[in-house]
Amino acid sequence: MGAPQKLRESLAQPGVVVAPGCYDGLSALLVAEAGFNVAYASGGAIARSTGIPDLGLMSLAEIGDRLATIVDAVPIPVIADMDTGHGNALNARHSVRVFERAGVAGFHIEDQTFPKRCGHLDNKGVVPMREFTQKIQAVRDALRDPDMVVIARTDAIAVEGFESALERAHAYAEAGADVVFVEAPQTVEQIRAIAKRLPYPKLINMFHGGKTPLISVEELGAMGYKLVLVPSDTQRAAIAAMRRVLGAIRDEGHSGRFVDEMCSFDERESLIGTARWLDSGARFAS
Repeated sequence: MGAPQKLRESLAQPGVVVAPGCYDGLSALLVAEAGFNVAYASGGAIARSTGIPDLGLMSLAEIGDRLATIVDAVPIPVIADMDTGHGNALNARHSVRVFERAGVAGFHIEDQTFPKRCGHLDNKGVVPMREFTQKIQAVRDALRDPDMVVIARTDAIAVEGFESALERAHAYAEAGADVVFVEAPQTVEQIRAIAKRLPYPKLINMFHGGKTPLISVEELGAMGYKLVLVPSDTQRAAIAAMRRVLGAIRDEGHSGRFVDEMCSFDERESLIGTARWLDSGARFAS
């Protein structure tokens, strides 16, 4: 069974699918190790891992290479962030081929103007609804694997208002999206209204510090949400932990006082499968 089929199987099961964010092979391994059935390759986290902000600055080739690394590291399906498709409908068709070669199970594409910005930043812009429905159709037409899960995201709440966002979500589902994603609802009432008024599989971002209030997975499932992304909490936790350890190294010359908070040398090597690789090398050695 291919990755898109695995993702569709997960989405067909009862309950909510939670996909924590990852940004490289190691963080993807940790998502799988924690028992999650789906990982989310966060475009914002991938960008920040290279030292740049989430402003559409990475090239498609750079993103494709990183996605391939993430997919290769784990046995679970990976949902990827295609941003705006990296341009117009033709660019989006080209992006689809890159993402398919990387091996992702699905992706979300959004209606922001290019270059995009993080969905919880201000001063965004969106393209005309008709333009984006055509982009969805172009993306769907370009797919080699019809099981690839296409998620259509709208950022219209912050630009055109809540009702416009719902209108766009309806249009995007009718244009061929498998899942709709209304980004950055700002109140619990909006979250409930999205769930009630959009009769399609629905995705929501859920993370601390954004414009959207935190709601439990159980409540979201009861409302009718099927997929919950937690895009960059893993990266933010890693940043905080590295700052603490680096402060100790700077002040004390070593990280000894954090030994109980770090995984051991052996745990690290087990996570990345060092023994398995060495055994394989010995088996094929002449």
